[in-house]
Amino acid sequence: MSTRTENPTARPAVDGVKGARILIVESRYYADIADALIQGAEQEITKNGAKVERIVVPGAFEIPGAIALAADKKGRRYDGYVALGCVIRGETTHYDYVCGESARGLMDLAVQKKLAIGYGIVTVENIEQARARAFTDRGDKGGDAAHACLAMVALGRRWKKS
Repeated sequence: MSTRTENPTARPAVDGVKGARILIVESRYYADIADALIQGAEQEITKNGAKVERIVVPGAFEIPGAIALAADKKGRRYDGYVALGCVIRGETTHYDYVCGESARGLMDLAVQKKLAIGYGIVTVENIEQARARAFTDRGDKGGDAAHACLAMVALGRRWKKS
């Protein structure tokens, strides 16, 4: 059982993102965790005046591939992406591969394709830790990931103007 209780951080509004188009790519492997992550992310995106669209993939490992497919369109349809999912350690090394490769895949996309990506894949030891990080009245990592995405969108827009 988790003895750590996360508290959501008050996040300031992000200037310069009104009307931004954000794609949430979610893994619903753990539905209650996914619902909490989505709730936090959508609240943060709409609070800042951005528009949100959502797609579902089978697991966290597929999230980078889905974002790559969405970003490959000419005249990019989305200004930013939020990756949401949960990976809970099991009895094999599969956890390590899924966590490491999904994070690496997202970082590669962010750097190589210059994409604004918020990382909200919760990687934990057990379901209690996942709830402590995902639920909006506790850790609200979905909201944190959306906020990070919006901050990167704002930064990209700022530099495009100069």
